[in-house]
Amino acid sequence: MIMRIALLLACLAAPVWAGDLMPAIPVATGDPHPEGNDYMRRNHMEMMKHDRDLTLREGDRDIGASLGQCFDCHAVEVAGEPVGYDNEQHFCRTCHDYAAVKVDCFMCHTSKPSTDIHRTMATADEPNSIAAYLTRVEGAEQ
Repeated sequence: MIMRIALLLACLAAPVWAGDLMPAIPVATGDPHPEGNDYMRRNHMEMMKHDRDLTLREGDRDIGASLGQCFDCHAVEVAGEPVGYDNEQHFCRTCHDYAAVKVDCFMCHTSKPSTDIHRTMATADEPNSIAAYLTRVEGAEQ
């Protein structure tokens, strides 16, 4: 009986002990989301899927939201340069690594903010991008 009580107390205290194990989410630089951070943490993927469907399947490219706009506030810089998804400090990776969620957005899309607002596709300098893969394939064929 004492073991069961001790186990129950340990289970109840586990979230408190795990407080230091939560991901350290980088602070955004822009205004807070109108929906609130909790809403965005729970629903950002559904919002991104919705925007993807509007853009890719219905051809609506003026949806008012994009990955590029996310980076406007959520880019993490090291030594004055934004880091890519290959860096553990990347904003998206802080939670996705913690939750063991594989992100495949950056296979096609850039993982850094761009000075050209229309540039959303990844470039060959991002090692896991399709552009980098095609560059490697083209180099191997020659």
